Amino acid sequence: MYKLEEPIYFYLFAIIPILIVVFLLVSWWKKRTQKKYFNTTLLSRLAPYSSNFKPRLKLFFLILSFSFLIIALVNPKMGTQLKTVKREGVDVVFALDVSKSMLAEDIAPNRLEKSKQIISKIIDKLGSDRVGIIIYAGNAYPLLPITTDHAAAKMFLQNANPDMVSSQGTAINEALELTSTYYNNEEQTNKFLIIISDGEDHQEETKQIAQNLANTGVKLYTIGVGTEKGGPIPIKLNGSLIGYKKDNKGETVITQRKPAVLQGIADASSGIYIDGNKTDEPVKTIEKIIANAQKSEFETQQFSDYKDQFQWFIALGLLFLIIDAFVFEKKTKWLKKVDLFDEEKK
Repeated sequence: MYKLEEPIYFYLFAIIPILIVVFLLVSWWKKRTQKKYFNTTLLSRLAPYSSNFKPRLKLFFLILSFSFLIIALVNPKMGTQLKTVKREGVDVVFALDVSKSMLAEDIAPNRLEKSKQIISKIIDKLGSDRVGIIIYAGNAYPLLPITTDHAAAKMFLQNANPDMVSSQGTAINEALELTSTYYNNEEQTNKFLIIISDGEDHQEETKQIAQNLANTGVKLYTIGVGTEKGGPIPIKLNGSLIGYKKDNKGETVITQRKPAVLQGIADASSGIYIDGNKTDEPVKTIEKIIANAQKSEFETQQFSDYKDQFQWFIALGLLFLIIDAFVFEKKTKWLKKVDLFDEEKK
């Protein structure tokens, strides 16, 4: 197993074709100038030890040296040991509402972006806990299976948007049922589900499903975003506002946060409802809850003990640079007798 510390330095390889082109141009210029003032016979007498092969050989060594030095800058690292790392933590699954109503801008920048900020900050507070993400609107989809890779979780989170779900609505029931498949560790005693939504279009049977989920050991919390006064749902094209969503009568739809719905879901599962309009409040609340939770041990395998390998490439680069310095652009006398490169025929 290996990894590259600074792959950006690979762009320096673009200099090698430039070196070759410069070499060819200089060689062409030399030959043209020589032919202009000397004929071939006279030139061979004036410079009997001039080699046609050696300049190419020097260029070859220079390119090799340059290549190895570039690889040294990239700094390849080799994994020397495969360790089984034991970790302790809880499983946290976020169910994020990405329905069109979450685009309302009654809180800045909009409900969906505010939700992403909350989730991202909560992830930052997690230690070795595992995290998973579900998105839902008219249907529910797994955005990220449960993992210890928090950086990947935040990357997937930033891409969540209403266009990722084929139908609109609020399929919270489907999201709850999908959640149960995320907790694949039977020994995990602490399983958390955090629903972030504006509470619109949630169904009555949701409370029963939430209660059933709680009976399996999942601790469920809801976070509400948006204002109760509400706001219109913007319609944008290439980032520019072109209007607002309207109903069948042609009137602008006003979407409102439904805290009572979210509170009811939390109560049915003995959880807590948290106002999410102020980012710090849900972040601190969830952080405290998870910090006080009993941690279960699980295992994950990863390569570790990566060791730098740049020194080998520096040594090779310097070696070929020294060789290049000691190779002269004239024929080697003892090789001249062997005529290894058929230079006498040239």
